Amino acid sequence: MQHRLRACHILPMLISIVVLQFAGEVEAAASLTPHIAEYKIKISVLGGTLRTQLQALESGYRAESSIEATGMASLIAHGSIRENSVFLESTGGLRPVKFRSDDTLSRDEETIDFDFDWEVGEISGTINGEEFNVGLDGIVHDRVSLQYGLMHDLINGIYRSDYSLQDAEKFKPLSITNVGTKQVKVPFGKFEAIGIQHQSAGSSRKTTLWCVEKLDFLPVIIEQHRKGKLQVRAVLTNYTALP
Repeated sequence: MQHRLRACHILPMLISIVVLQFAGEVEAAASLTPHIAEYKIKISVLGGTLRTQLQALESGYRAESSIEATGMASLIAHGSIRENSVFLESTGGLRPVKFRSDDTLSRDEETIDFDFDWEVGEISGTINGEEFNVGLDGIVHDRVSLQYGLMHDLINGIYRSDYSLQDAEKFKPLSITNVGTKQVKVPFGKFEAIGIQHQSAGSSRKTTLWCVEKLDFLPVIIEQHRKGKLQVRAVLTNYTALP
């Protein structure tokens, strides 16, 4: 009987230790640093500014992104692209819960309003006022949370070969390639950067993020090629860490 009582006491203790160790591992995951980043961006022949901001929430983040034409380009291209995403930390990485986009800059203006319901397994919302619903299978990112999901994985030493993107009404499986490291120079400074490239199946468009470890793997150069030709290039001009 005494042995049984000891076993009864020891088992809960062991379970508690395992639970505490697991909790410690979850808490030990590195978090992203809230910040404001500003870029000089060129889209085809038009110049502009790209501004991103990451804010910390109780259990995740809120990120904003805006693109506006500047200089002579503002006389040709009117409007802006403003997007924001709320995403939470999970054991499988960052998971978006809300995404909003208002694009008045592109030729085809677009407004998107998505909610990601992970319990139900569904993305619901509207695209240009039309109802949109699609199922969720695994972690799927929106256009804003994708970059931060990559960054969050990299600072935690996680390297994935694929991600999934819900790009408006299109679902895009993305293949990820590490294209190596190199020294880069941007207006904000000189860095050693790692090139992370993603491309959707069957697409001629490749996006490369040159990410810097000391900035939580924030991309200091963003390049997008289509059919081998450079279409978009953004370089970091300023970075400010937030409290």
